[in-house]
Amino acid sequence: MAVKISTISALVVFLALLSLSHFSHGELQLGFYNKTCPDVEKIVFGVVQDAFRTNSRLAPLMIRLYFHDCFSNGCDASLLLDSTTSEKTAGPNLSVDGYALIDAIKDELEIKCAGFISCADIIALATRDLVNLASGGKARYEIPTGRFDGRESLASSVNLPGPQMSVSDTVEMFEKRNLDLTDMVLLLGGHTIGKTHCSFIKDRLYNFENTQGPDPAMDPKLVKELKRECPENSKQNKAINLDQNVSSSNIVDASFYKQIKSGRGILQIDDQLATDEMTEQIVTDLAEGDDFLARFGQAMVKLGSFGVKNKDAGEIRKSCRSCKNRFCTA
Repeated sequence: MAVKISTISALVVFLALLSLSHFSHGELQLGFYNKTCPDVEKIVFGVVQDAFRTNSRLAPLMIRLYFHDCFSNGCDASLLLDSTTSEKTAGPNLSVDGYALIDAIKDELEIKCAGFISCADIIALATRDLVNLASGGKARYEIPTGRFDGRESLASSVNLPGPQMSVSDTVEMFEKRNLDLTDMVLLLGGHTIGKTHCSFIKDRLYNFENTQGPDPAMDPKLVKELKRECPENSKQNKAINLDQNVSSSNIVDASFYKQIKSGRGILQIDDQLATDEMTEQIVTDLAEGDDFLARFGQAMVKLGSFGVKNKDAGEIRKSCRSCKNRFCTA
């Protein structure tokens, strides 16, 4: 399907606005590596494209990794650090993946531009490229770089929104990260290609809020479908698409919003987005409009500016999994 003109126009305007400022977000800058490694984005894209051809699931994995890294302690690649007490070991991060892709990109960059490219910027660029590839080339956004890698990574500092939180509580968490209500709805739109597991939704199917029945907000037809996928007493923990439109469950598009408007949201927070008075109109506009791709890119850029480290507070790691600074806490 061709991209509608208004979507293209919105994206062009957004990119033009970014280009008007040398420093787009604090110390982050478009073309930050133009002198030290002018081909950095080309190199990153080459590795990402090759990996995506053999594993399209990398797109949702990297969106999740990007979100989990940025949301807790800022976009500083602290999630990548290996340690028995690092962020990786926190419960919400145990199922995060995509680390091997970051390692592969870092290895390539260390060959061609040793010591210049941060792991935090690799995450941001790789995620951008995977979003674009998963949209069929319709969702490329420009993202400024210049992040440094954090030296602290502690499981105890991980603080992420949960799928059973209320809209108001979730909004409060986002606002503390300089992300507003619309940003929240857009970023949760990453569920357009995400998956969850039966263990996270069985309560909605069998015993919602101790009622001994399903969540009445969920489409009854979907309840029946999911019960077949997630039997109550089964020990299997099957993966379930968060976008239940089978024709677009692996494509970055606005289908997710159409699904949740029909009571076909898999996670409780997703369903609530479509019915809560704070977010209902935003969901409707995204479901019925044609500018989700451009607006999602804007939200991803805004998320990517949260909590970034400068050269005084961070470093450029040679290995994304370990600090080179002896004061590192991980």
